[in-house]
Amino acid sequence: MLYKSNEDLPLDIRTRLSEASQDLYRAAFNSAIHWYGEASKAHRVALSAVKMHSAMERNAVA
Repeated sequence: MLYKSNEDLPLDIRTRLSEASQDLYRAAFNSAIHWYGEASKAHRVALSAVKMHSAMERNAVA
């Protein structure tokens, strides 16, 4: 299942993440679902991408 827009994302993702993070999550999820074929693994990959990006942004400010 691919997410065509952020409105298609699960409610917990839409409420927890900023719009930019939702964009990143959606792109990472859609890529991972093609690669792995498992929604649960794609979800973990997408959350990891969001966490990594957030950490990189925090370090860039410092």
